[in-house]
Amino acid sequence: MKYNELTLRAKKSHNRVGRGISAGQGKTAGRGTKGQKSRAGNGRRPGFAGGQIQLTQSLPKLRGFKAAKAKAEIVYTSDLNKLKGTVTNRTLFEAGLIKSAHDRAKVVVRGELTSKVDVKLQGATAGAVELIQKAGGSFTTVERIMRESKPKNQTKNDDKAARAVVTKATKKARAAAKQR
Repeated sequence: MKYNELTLRAKKSHNRVGRGISAGQGKTAGRGTKGQKSRAGNGRRPGFAGGQIQLTQSLPKLRGFKAAKAKAEIVYTSDLNKLKGTVTNRTLFEAGLIKSAHDRAKVVVRGELTSKVDVKLQGATAGAVELIQKAGGSFTTVERIMRESKPKNQTKNDDKAARAVVTKATKKARAAAKQR
């Protein structure tokens, strides 16, 4: 057998209905007897409830809008004075300046920046970048740190133990940040 001699079909041909009783799908063609669903052009709009008030119309309107994309956590330029060297999401989290190392962080101008720091975060205002560069540092835009996926065979006890270790570490890091 050669590859060019194979006889394969891209897809199975559809079943032709309504072609007589002996064809197997004749008479009502699998649509049952009478009623809206048996007719051609029987489409009903999404949410249609057979003439009864739709669920979407019976519920009250909710005002406002909530974006699916979470807002970036704000870090002020004056907060960067506490840090030395390279500033990343991880260092900000360990210093207790943001809630999670996996969140987006953005530097905003508030206060003066005196220490030289190399900032590697997801965003910064133009004024904040200017202040960082005046202090002798640099700003680089990087992607946020993604969370690691759990192995499928991990048990609940392993998960609880890991969570306990993480919470102890974060409490220690925040306590150390408060003492500074």
